[in-house]
Amino acid sequence: MKGLKKIPIQIYLEPEQDKLVGLLSEARGKSKAAIIRACISKYIDSLPLENDPALKIMNLGESEETDIAERHDDYLISFEK
Repeated sequence: MKGLKKIPIQIYLEPEQDKLVGLLSEARGKSKAAIIRACISKYIDSLPLENDPALKIMNLGESEETDIAERHDDYLISFEK
């Protein structure tokens, strides 16, 4: 996710959550936002693979190409041109 533009979002934390995020922020020398982003990333990374929404798009298309697995990067780049 690094390199992507950050999108502003407003959330409401429970007072105890805010206190803990603040303590982590001070202890690690990072902003509260960075701590919250790290928590979200860790949660997403912990989800079971079968719940990955990216897997639901597999096998949706058809192609006459027989080497897609080997040359997928080449095919993806061709769509950017």
